[in-house]
Amino acid sequence: MNFQQLRIIRETVRQNFNLTEASAALYTSQSGVSKHIKDLEDELGVQLFIRKGKRLLGLTEPGQALLGIVERMLVDADNIKRLADDFNKVDEGTLTIATTHTQARYVLPPIVNLFKKEFPKVHLILQQASPVEITEMLLQGEADIGIATESLTTEDNLASVPFYNWQHCIITPQQHALAQKETIELADLAHYPLITYHGGFTGRSKIDKAFEEAHIDVDIVMSALDADVIKTYVELGMGVGIVNNVAYDAERDYRLKQIQTDIFGVNTTWLAVRKGHLLRGYGYEFISLCSPETDIKALKRVAYPEE
Repeated sequence: MNFQQLRIIRETVRQNFNLTEASAALYTSQSGVSKHIKDLEDELGVQLFIRKGKRLLGLTEPGQALLGIVERMLVDADNIKRLADDFNKVDEGTLTIATTHTQARYVLPPIVNLFKKEFPKVHLILQQASPVEITEMLLQGEADIGIATESLTTEDNLASVPFYNWQHCIITPQQHALAQKETIELADLAHYPLITYHGGFTGRSKIDKAFEEAHIDVDIVMSALDADVIKTYVELGMGVGIVNNVAYDAERDYRLKQIQTDIFGVNTTWLAVRKGHLLRGYGYEFISLCSPETDIKALKRVAYPEE
């Protein structure tokens, strides 16, 4: 048994049992992948995959049991390398942050700026994705830190800490009728077409819940993944926008009026890491820059109890 065989097992499952895709992802030949699988099955004395001819259809019961062990072994192997790197190159490496457009565009720039000044040799990668995709990237080891409002606190294999609290706000063209009101009620919005976030993004569930509980039918004419798109169509007069309040910049968005409101409640954006994934020292420093009140030692104990 060797690590290449274990990587092949994991990648074959990730690629939905397509050996061509698995071999491409691992930069090896399909015949080599097939041979490694067969050699491992012969060594263990059990069949790991359900087959139909030469095609793989899924995992057998022993294969399913093995997959969990394989995942843990590969994570621990990566942790060993990270541990060595932490002692040998404390200020060099790569840090991958998976986050939504709103966080990358409006919240993280000053934090990234501070981080890069402190760790200029660290290559920082910002991967923009949906909350569900961010969770999956963390679980698959494709990201070191995830930042989102949804999904991160519902997965048992992630350790999450609060980043910041925020509320939605209303945005309209400067001359819009609502722009003249000092306070906005849910009923006021029922008279206008609305533009807001797509389901599963940036607290959309709070918006839907507020209208449902008030028994108010509203016309959401457009939904988008990020605030910049929403603001663009609000400027065109297509509707009233509902966005994260951090996404409004008075200087850049001078054509729009921001109306603060608490009618949709308070949202929390979270930082998360995968349990069992040993984060490099500068990764914890990034979390500290985001959330200075976070107890990093406590986070380490939850995320990596063996440490």
